[in-house]
Amino acid sequence: MTATEIATGHLSINPQDRVIFGMPAAEAVPAEMARQGVSRAFVTSTASLARLSEGPLQAVLAGLGATCVGVHDHIRAHSPEEDVVEAANAARAAGADVLVAVGGGSVIDATKAVQMCLWFGADSVDAMREAGARMAAAREAEPGGAMRIIAAPTTLSAAEFTSTAGITDTARGVKGGYTHPRLVPRAVVLDPAATRATPPALLVSTGMRAMDHAAEGWCSPTANPMTDMFALAAVKALASSLPAILAAPDDLGPRQAAQFGMWQAISALTGGAGSGASHAAGYALGAAFGVPHGETSCIMLPAVLRWNSEVNADRQQALAEALGDPARPAWELMGELVRGLGVPSTLRDKGITREDLPRLAELAFDYAPMRRNPRPVGSPRDIEEFLDHAF
Repeated sequence: MTATEIATGHLSINPQDRVIFGMPAAEAVPAEMARQGVSRAFVTSTASLARLSEGPLQAVLAGLGATCVGVHDHIRAHSPEEDVVEAANAARAAGADVLVAVGGGSVIDATKAVQMCLWFGADSVDAMREAGARMAAAREAEPGGAMRIIAAPTTLSAAEFTSTAGITDTARGVKGGYTHPRLVPRAVVLDPAATRATPPALLVSTGMRAMDHAAEGWCSPTANPMTDMFALAAVKALASSLPAILAAPDDLGPRQAAQFGMWQAISALTGGAGSGASHAAGYALGAAFGVPHGETSCIMLPAVLRWNSEVNADRQQALAEALGDPARPAWELMGELVRGLGVPSTLRDKGITREDLPRLAELAFDYAPMRRNPRPVGSPRDIEEFLDHAF
């Protein structure tokens, strides 16, 4: 009798204390501060949220009252290095003992890097890069300082559940990052009402970013039974909730369903399944061409699924079933979902030309997820093949 082969691997649990869902952020953030024993909040956000007369930023600030000691409300897309340093210096000058991030993935990732700067005393871009190198050299060691983050996300990008801060070097047009277990926010507040501040098209595009996490996690060569459970549940939840958000924008039910789907999706990646070529190409599109990450997933995921389909037909069959139609290819169903959401679905939609494709392929080839793709990517020429599908 042949012995049954068993799976081997490991799961690292990030030090995230609590996820609060369904409670208004204006109530949950002060309550969480009291639980943590902190009292001097520095708030990070974006100019678009700051311009609202009534929105999640305004609500959180009102809830914080005098416990808010400063605000940096102009973090830009893709978390530029300069924005991180400016916010870190302001938080340090304010004497903050906790960071509160109100916004999407760019805000939350930037705030993770702010946290790192405060741990290591970094006050310039060069000092921040040096801090990142020191932190990477002692990955499992505890960095100095107690500063942590409470995140109140307004999108579905799931940055609040990861220990990586994606930061952009704007001078070179390259996205890099910093990783440490304690970069993950200590607490997350999933308030579905907070997503109302995000324009519908932007919100559902970030939901497709979560779908990208789920689909690539399901198809990952390092998937395991735990990640499979999360990934397929996320695909089903997002496939139904994202169209429902557009159909009934005042109903908080689909918004919360999408938040749970997003949480499940990122749990597949943090649980050991890796992202692949869609994520890698998305990093290049974001850093070099300024395409928002939600939109990069809308454009790249169907194309990458199509390119990968010759090596993982069984996995993609299950993905098609989760999307609701096992008789059709998963990549076709995913593209149909994207088009039904009314968001960009091709590289042409974002002004990318055929002449841009070789450069985009060269840039994407250098990102780590490309080496974890189910179908091996041997050269930028391989990438051009699925970029052509996305064009």
